[in-house]
Formats: sequence, C-alpha cells, structure tokens
Amino acid sequence: MKKILIGVLALSLLAACADKKRKSETISVIQTTDSSLCDIDSVQIEDDLIDSFEAMVNEQFDDFIYNFASNPSLQLERISFPLPYNDNGTVSEIDEATWVHDDLFVDQDYYTLLFDREEDIELVGDTNLTAVQVEWIYLNTQQVKNYFFTKNNGAWQLDSLDLSPIISTDKENFAQFFAQFAVDTTFQSSRIVDPLIFVTADPDDDFSIIQASLDLEQWFAFKPDLPVDKLSNINYGQRSSDSSNKKILALKGMENGFSNILYFKRKSKASSWEMYKFEDVSI
Repeated sequence: MKKILIGVLALSLLAACADKKRKSETISVIQTTDSSLCDIDSVQIEDDLIDSFEAMVNEQFDDFIYNFASNPSLQLERISFPLPYNDNGTVSEIDEATWVHDDLFVDQDYYTLLFDREEDIELVGDTNLTAVQVEWIYLNTQQVKNYFFTKNNGAWQLDSLDLSPIISTDKENFAQFFAQFAVDTTFQSSRIVDPLIFVTADPDDDFSIIQASLDLEQWFAFKPDLPVDKLSNINYGQRSSDSSNKKILALKGMENGFSNILYFKRKSKASSWEMYKFEDVSI
C-alpha cells in the first residue's frame, strides 16, 4: 500500500515537470531515473513520503498529547465535536464555538503517571495502542476527570470527557492518603519505611544504576517537590484499581530529563499506605 501511494505521487510530480517537454517524450521522461529532472531528486521524494506516511500511521500518543495540549489549532482539529461530556451524571455536549483550549499538564515542570504493577510501566510508548485515557485526579475534591482518546486512521482524537467521584472502598483511599502525605511532613514521616530503598544512577557509569538506602533525614534532603492539588495520569491500558495493594507514582519531567518514581504499598496488617522505595534516575 505504501509503495503504491508513493509511486502515484512520484509519477504525478514527474509528469508535471514533463509537461514542459515535448508531449511525445512524456512516457520516457516519467520512466527516467535521472534525478536532475526539474531539479527533483526522486529518491529524496520517496524517502520524505515514506517518513511522512509512517509518522502519520505510527503517531505515538506521547508525542500527540504534547502537541494536542500546546497547539490550539491542532487541538480543535483533533476533537470530535460536539464533544460528549458527562459531569457527575449530567450529560451534555460541548461545541467547537464554546470550547476553551485545554493545556493539560504542559505548563507544569513535570507530569505524573500511576501504575499498580512495575511491568505495566513498559506500556508507555507502545505504538500498538488504539485507546488511551488521560486523567486528572483532584486530591481535594476526590474526583477524576477522564479524557477518552481513540486512534482512527492513524490519528489520535478526543472522543468524550467524564467527571466522576473517586470510588470509595473499605480500605484507605490512595488519593486521600497522598493528599495528606504531600503536605504534612509529620504524617509523611509516619508513612515511610525506615530505611527507605533508594535506587539511582551510578555516578561512575551512566548506563548503570545502584541500590542503597535512605533514612528519614536523607529522604527529606533528596525528595522532590510533590504535587499537592492534583495528579495527572495517562492510562495506556495498565491495571488500575482503588483496591490495589500497591501504587507506583512516576514523576516525569517535561523534556528536562527529570524522572523520579515513588513506590507505595499497604501495610501488612492494615489497609493504610506507606512508601517503601524511592527511585531517582534523572539525567
């Protein structure tokens, strides 16, 4: 399919140049391999067409969502208007004329991702994805706003929005826990395993990591600034359950090499959360 498309476009370009020649030479001109014809390098044309075609078909979600959030024109092009919006059970539609540009998390220094399992981190960047959800987890109001994206004909688009309360369970809610953990140092100290497992880059080898430990005082010296109002999340298809006994919170910099990961688990004899591992592999 790709070669057929490229062949048709290349022939069209060459034919346009050949019109400047005698009509009787048209066939031979189209078939020529002389790259100097009309100053067109047919090999370069083919390479450019292949790159453009593959970029469209293999549009990675992470590249798309950054452009979607930072480019108002692209954002309008990639929304299915009128956009369905379920606001805590009240369903409405947003039309293009009333849509307000949403910059999501691109104006922040970093964004966050949530996982229940370490192996699910590998889902980030998967080019086979056809559906992804972007989430805002509001810590103060205990609500989640979902943006539902699907990939159609190689291009990602926003299909609907949903705002709903976080489901309560009989166990300590992670969002409620983290809301206090991020702002209350006394509470934070009581919810960190001491010593804390610490993973970081080997200062003597850029391609290796080392594992050590931190006491509470060292944690407060090394810890990153934590989000206090809301958490972002991109759901690539990873398992996500409010009743999970493990949560992994990744803090990813916006094109600045920052990468911290906090690992949480429920205490063995209780349902409360504690942090047991801290990873800093920033570059």
